[in-house]
Amino acid sequence: MAKKRETPDQLQHVSKLPIPDPDGLPEDLQKYMRICQEKLGLIPNVIRAFSLRPEKLRTFIGKYNELMLGEDALLSRLDREMIAVVVSSHNHCVYCITSHSQAVRELSDDPVLGDILMINYREANLTERQRAMLDYAWKLTADPAKTGDADRQLLVDAGFTPEDIFEITDTTAYFNYTNRMTHGLGMLPNEEYFGMNRLPDPGLHDK
Repeated sequence: MAKKRETPDQLQHVSKLPIPDPDGLPEDLQKYMRICQEKLGLIPNVIRAFSLRPEKLRTFIGKYNELMLGEDALLSRLDREMIAVVVSSHNHCVYCITSHSQAVRELSDDPVLGDILMINYREANLTERQRAMLDYAWKLTADPAKTGDADRQLLVDAGFTPEDIFEITDTTAYFNYTNRMTHGLGMLPNEEYFGMNRLPDPGLHDK
């Protein structure tokens, strides 16, 4: 029988604060965790960490679903995930870099784009529209007080509407918040994210 692989030493905790027993959570949150397990094959560690304060978890779920999964969003899902990676890269947020670069790999069908974005988005093969969007997200993260009319005009010049600019700003601001929560709580990402949507193993072609 194959030996069960152990969790890497780097990923031995979900959060540095206590994690409640899911069975003791309100039924709506237990149901949400079951849905995550069924759809994603895992319960994201951020959900488990936020469950320490159930009312905060409900707020987190509502905002995340509206911002990242909502059908009324003006930006594409890939655009929003790219912003998440670039903001998190600036903030050195291991959790969000790992989880959202996986989403970029999945949505773009590009196994390397997420890694390039997390290291230096300026080296990625991007459209001018994407580059303007990420330049704005980076500056708003790195130097918010100096972000102003000239930066918004660059987005307009790239074809973004006022409503688009609001959404880019909202997404950037949201991930600055989640990055700080992640740092403050000492959250680590789920191990599964690291291996998903990667390049195929070259050895598979030899079998």
